[in-house]
Amino acid sequence: MHLQRIRVPDFRVLKDVDITFEKDFVPRIFPLGSLNGGGKSTLLQLIFTLLHCSTNPERKPFVQNLLNGFNIREDSPKRTLAMIDIWDNSKTVAIDFFCCKNGYIQEMLQFDNNSSQFKGNVLFLAMQKLEEINQEIRKLQEFIDYLEYIDTQIIAYKEGNFFGQEIEQIEQFFKKLQSVDRKTSQTIEKHKLTREVTSIAESLNNRMKKQLEELLKEYSQIRQEIEPISTKVAEYMKSNNWIFISEYRLNEEEINLLICHVDGIDVAKSSETKMFLDSMAEKIFFAAPSTQLFLFMEQKSRNLLFKSKLVLNKDYYSKLKDARKRLINLFTYDFLAVDILIQAFKDARDRDFREAIETGEYGNNYQRLKNELNQMLFNKKINIDKDFNGVNFTLDRNGETIELSPEDLSHGELKRLSIYMWLKHHNIEDAIVLMDEIEIAFHPDWQYQIISDLQEWAPNNQYILATHSYELCQALTPAHVKELEPKLIKQYPEN
Repeated sequence: MHLQRIRVPDFRVLKDVDITFEKDFVPRIFPLGSLNGGGKSTLLQLIFTLLHCSTNPERKPFVQNLLNGFNIREDSPKRTLAMIDIWDNSKTVAIDFFCCKNGYIQEMLQFDNNSSQFKGNVLFLAMQKLEEINQEIRKLQEFIDYLEYIDTQIIAYKEGNFFGQEIEQIEQFFKKLQSVDRKTSQTIEKHKLTREVTSIAESLNNRMKKQLEELLKEYSQIRQEIEPISTKVAEYMKSNNWIFISEYRLNEEEINLLICHVDGIDVAKSSETKMFLDSMAEKIFFAAPSTQLFLFMEQKSRNLLFKSKLVLNKDYYSKLKDARKRLINLFTYDFLAVDILIQAFKDARDRDFREAIETGEYGNNYQRLKNELNQMLFNKKINIDKDFNGVNFTLDRNGETIELSPEDLSHGELKRLSIYMWLKHHNIEDAIVLMDEIEIAFHPDWQYQIISDLQEWAPNNQYILATHSYELCQALTPAHVKELEPKLIKQYPEN
């Protein structure tokens, strides 16, 4: 995947942006420079949100947060948000994201709105509701199927024949219930795995089936009501290569739509279009300081940053945590990513064990990972705790091994190690990787060096690096460097 071009006519501080990222350039690393306030972070957020969140129902709230305040002029029915050209390794696919007013498509089709209760944009709200109901139906069906699957285990539990593994499996399953039925989850937590759990599970199964039946009925009713108009709207959108992304509210009464026009794929072949957009969502990554996470919050929460810390409440931090969880391709690199390190060591250990089962000899994945990390740390070494619950670092000095404290490692060392592990552990290849302020905590030599690091660690990726660093830009040709106003690059007088 390669982002070839991004055009943004007017979004927040971004005005008349038109940047080309040449796919034939080697390396495919493009610094994006400007002085403070030029909109570098905004541009990366816009690209990431549109490409990573648009097709996933659980991430669409981030699209709606992005569009807060994006109004459409009274004299125009639509407004372009961004135009993105993607090279998918065989052809260029152009995606035009635009917003339109309430009832725009119905007006284009000259519908008689009195013929349906779904007037104007309410049709798309109904379609969004259908999507939400469908998500709930799939979630409920998954739990019902699992409850029936463990029925024999529940019977075994009644007879007192459970082993530790089965008990742990049941406990893990019921922990998931918090997202479906918090009250039942709390009840089970109270009783743990007493015999009363079995009756709770049976009651839950019956209640879920009843809830599923009600959802299916509601889904069918809405489908039947919107069928006449939705069929014509769907045909019109397919004929124009349009895909409905999301609605967003400007206020309680005014609602707009976000739609994308796709050129390069036949939207009528819905499976091909979905396959491309889903693949695109998996192939776009964003790395940034943790402070940038607030960009994805709703406007009300973002405004809290200008308030006293006393105003920030638990709800704000829980939303930050939820955003980090749902934005699966977002990575914050302020400090050492210990969880990623530990999991990488566990995965390497497990691969060695599987090789031992298959071949009779242990592999060297664990040792190879350790050697790679130690090479990055120069005169220091990393070790995993025996219980795999943490890591520690040591320094060899005059034949003596000295255990280091966290403060003995620089922020830059830990950050460089984290970026390496993020790319390697998640096997990020042939992807578009957006990185904001990557140079923070790096010595100027390391700011220059990070270009060759990225090229060595994952050379098949495209990297777009929002930066203030002259050293980083000088590691590439001037043609690689892209700029936003006010420009970063120094202007030298002509002789």
